[in-house]
Amino acid sequence: MITKKTLAVAATVLVAGLSLFSQAAQAGPRLDKIMETKVIRVGTPGDYRPFAIKTDAGLSGHDIDVIEAMAKELGVKIEYVQTSWPNLMKDLQADQFDIAVGGITRNVARIRLIEMLPGYAPFGKVALVRSAEKAKYNTVDDLNKPTVRVIKNPGGTNETFVLQNLKTAQVSTHDKNAEIPALIAEGKGDVMITETYEAVVYSKADPRLHAAFIDAPLTPKSYLGFMLPKDDADYTRVMNFVWGQVDSRGVLKQAADKWLK
Repeated sequence: MITKKTLAVAATVLVAGLSLFSQAAQAGPRLDKIMETKVIRVGTPGDYRPFAIKTDAGLSGHDIDVIEAMAKELGVKIEYVQTSWPNLMKDLQADQFDIAVGGITRNVARIRLIEMLPGYAPFGKVALVRSAEKAKYNTVDDLNKPTVRVIKNPGGTNETFVLQNLKTAQVSTHDKNAEIPALIAEGKGDVMITETYEAVVYSKADPRLHAAFIDAPLTPKSYLGFMLPKDDADYTRVMNFVWGQVDSRGVLKQAADKWLK
């Protein structure tokens, strides 16, 4: 015997099912839009060597080479969108771009909110200091002193490390990440916390600078990754496929050999 209660439950289940079907039917517009317009919007702060740096000649770096190859595989053109480290997550979630690149650390805090492509370029946190003072810095405690002036860039994991581990040091903020190494070299600060690759690039380019803790980084090994919005499962699936395709064709190795060694 079918009771009123049974009918009510069935109706509730039917409504819920139709709602889910409706959501599924409307989901996944990002990939369709990219393929229809033949344009993928790529957000980047563009201030982090050697992954993405903006100059008068345009953007260049490891991540730029890789995303250009991915766009070619997709059959689309790239529209670059300027963002910043403090606004990176907010801009991605606000649909300002379709993917974010430029030396972005993979971590739980980010993957809780968005998708990330497979990790690459393993690294640890290190310190960029003046060569003349490199003997002073052998431990975190050496960095965390009232006499040490630390300059940080806002919004990323480098700032997080500074705020968590260098509370005793004199900490100041400079909005343009790419300008901080010169400030350290000129004696306007003593320490910049960054990742392995950026420290090596600047220390090679300027003999006044030294990349400390390269052989024994201040943090466990992490990886970088490209960020995707979490609103289209088909888009995520296709981008992971494209990443695999360019990797299998040697693009990642070529980019690493060019920019990371």
